[in-house]
Amino acid sequence: MASLTENFLAQLAARRHALVMGVLNVTPDSFSDRRRFATVDDAVAEGRAMRQAGAAVLDVGGESTRPGAAPVTPDEECRRVLPVIEPLADAPVSIDTRHGTVARAALVAGACMVNDVSGGSDPDLLAATAEARAALVLMHMSGTPETMQDAPRYDDVVGEVESFLLERMERAVAAGVARDRILLDPGIGFGKSQDHNLALLAATPRLAAHGFPILLGVSRKSLLGSITGRPVDQRVPASIAAAALGAHAGAAVVRVHDVAESLDAVRVAAAWRSALIE
Repeated sequence: MASLTENFLAQLAARRHALVMGVLNVTPDSFSDRRRFATVDDAVAEGRAMRQAGAAVLDVGGESTRPGAAPVTPDEECRRVLPVIEPLADAPVSIDTRHGTVARAALVAGACMVNDVSGGSDPDLLAATAEARAALVLMHMSGTPETMQDAPRYDDVVGEVESFLLERMERAVAAGVARDRILLDPGIGFGKSQDHNLALLAATPRLAAHGFPILLGVSRKSLLGSITGRPVDQRVPASIAAAALGAHAGAAVVRVHDVAESLDAVRVAAAWRSALIE
């Protein structure tokens, strides 16, 4: 597992463009209808297809964190994700969880990264990540998935999210997670209005200036629906545009449902960014 972590970190350090993280939700209530799988084999096949399309890492999640989603027990989460992680763990896999017990089990099963939407709220999750020497994504979320979109308010959304992420980073380091294994995610759509989300996306260079790789997850989200007026199954072009803009702004990783299309987008963004710098 440690070698897979090093594999991913090496890709991150040597990247010529933003890396693509493929979303592999194994939940019955994912907001994206295309990501519901009848069997474990179907989910594994989809993961392999995303990897073939260019995903640098697969993000496997067993608990929906869409707005209004109800929590599931860690036991149920493990039941959903472990059979999918194990056959895919010959290359980098991330476990999308906020629970320490799930993170521990997933890391044993072969995951090399923990993607925590709660920003390290569970001390056991931080301990498990540190013990496994895994990579860690710390995300900002206001409230919980059940409540996060109930009239979110900030005095200074960029400053508050920035302070939260840096404080949670220090908490993770104190728990034993190495700084060079931490990524930060401003949490687009997690307890934010459209204006909050756009302000955070515009602040990507500011967040990246702290020296931690920035992960952006905008794919198919309601922000894009609000802008375009399109339902979730018609947001692929908007998602690709968001991936390209995020990569151009300095995101190191984009978390997406549509891997091949997004990879093309970040490659174009990198070429454009390089030409501007030159």
